[in-house]
Amino acid sequence: MYPGHWAAVAPNKPAAINANTGEVLDYATLNARSAQLAHYFKAQGLSVGDHIALFMENNLRFFEVAWAAYRSGLYLTCINRYLTAEEAAYIVNDCDASILISSAARGPVADALREPCPGVMAFLMTDGALPGWTDYDAALADQPATNPAEEPAGDSMLYSSGTTGRPKGIKRPLSGESIRAGTRISQALAAQYHFTENSVYLSPAPLYHAAPFAYSIGAQSLGATVVMMEKFDPETALGHIERYGVTHSQWVPTMFVRMLKLPEAVRSQFNLSTHQVAIHAAAPCPVAVKQQMIDWWGPVLYEYYAGTEGNGSTFITSEEWLKHPGSVGRAANGVVHICDEAGEELPTGEAGLVYFEQPARPFEYHKAPEKTASCQHPTHDNWTALGDVGYLDEDGYLYLTDRKAFMIISGGVNVYPQQVEDALVLHPEVADVAVFGVPDPDLGEAVKAVVEVAPGVTADDALAARLLAFTREHLAAYMVPRSVDFIDEMPRLPTGKLYKRLLRDRYWGKEGTTIV
Repeated sequence: MYPGHWAAVAPNKPAAINANTGEVLDYATLNARSAQLAHYFKAQGLSVGDHIALFMENNLRFFEVAWAAYRSGLYLTCINRYLTAEEAAYIVNDCDASILISSAARGPVADALREPCPGVMAFLMTDGALPGWTDYDAALADQPATNPAEEPAGDSMLYSSGTTGRPKGIKRPLSGESIRAGTRISQALAAQYHFTENSVYLSPAPLYHAAPFAYSIGAQSLGATVVMMEKFDPETALGHIERYGVTHSQWVPTMFVRMLKLPEAVRSQFNLSTHQVAIHAAAPCPVAVKQQMIDWWGPVLYEYYAGTEGNGSTFITSEEWLKHPGSVGRAANGVVHICDEAGEELPTGEAGLVYFEQPARPFEYHKAPEKTASCQHPTHDNWTALGDVGYLDEDGYLYLTDRKAFMIISGGVNVYPQQVEDALVLHPEVADVAVFGVPDPDLGEAVKAVVEVAPGVTADDALAARLLAFTREHLAAYMVPRSVDFIDEMPRLPTGKLYKRLLRDRYWGKEGTTIV
């Protein structure tokens, strides 16, 4: 289904709520405004397979733009709202966007995109337009609110995070079906997580990110209500579950850590009885953190492992996880293979590169055939890997150890930073931590920990000594960091994505690195 259906059967039902302001976007309005924007796209000469770009904070207009693209057969590229003008312009140009939509809140950064993006034929701005931009509401007002006669399904074309170079667009072929049949993900939401039209879905992360975007649009495809947070805050998020009667939610592990570090008196004051499904992904969750979350919320945690590329996925319930702690689940889409550097499959329990097998490769990197080829198995074109390292147990459950790019080779021994980070983040004086390799004349690389301390904690040599002693109690000697440095704030986006390269490069003599 899609908003046109829900506008007919439940026009006044909230499709989305801004949790911070209480502003409501009902299905009748979402359908009418997305239809108007779809007519505008057609009037500008856009056709199936063309591209538009969206550079916006979490804003209810985000959903209107998304559905307008999805019911017009267009590719939609959502751009990280934290990028500089130079970084955003690269994506606008690379995705061949014909139209760029932004908001007044993006201000000077958005305005700086007009000159370096000559391929864009129209610049639309919501919430009041800057000079040189077309007012979004005025553009819609000139178009009919009727459903387009034909509504071919569009799709997103999101960009990789760019931690190892310029980001690349992840392009999947369009389905060729009508959007009236629903989105790609809606069936999975109904089958795996029991989404229905009565569900209330809390989205605490930025909508430009793959999972919050796809799950929000999928929820609306099923007639559910999306409760959108403008920015994650642990106590506020718990309050929203109670206030809005949230049934479903999606998180990243850093959000769990921050909620668990709230005082017990704060955590226990909220009624979470409506909460049925808490989905989490984006990064492996430390075993102790997930165990504490299940102890607190009950067996409502559901985890999946997948990439924006959509090349495969795994899935695990709380009940399964308690029997296989640390696992991200068994294959739900595709077949998992664990291979060495030469592409040879490894035996059960041995860590290697994680490949997913599909009948055919389901994506390509836009304008980057060399990057597309680099993710393919040496001899199987339909096996693709995203750079994660892991192993399978005897029951076929996958365990991730780390990203291949961040593995430390210290004295000839492989050290996976994730294991060290999972231990350190449990220390009560640690708010966040990153572990990586730094140059060492004897070992090649030495294990370095960079720590953001908890509020009220003094970062000094005494704390560093306590943290090193703590890791010695919980880790093998070769994993213990040689040293600990402190940072005021970790370079982590609200998606939970840690830009570890920005930290690591400082120790390797690389200056001036940015997100891309």
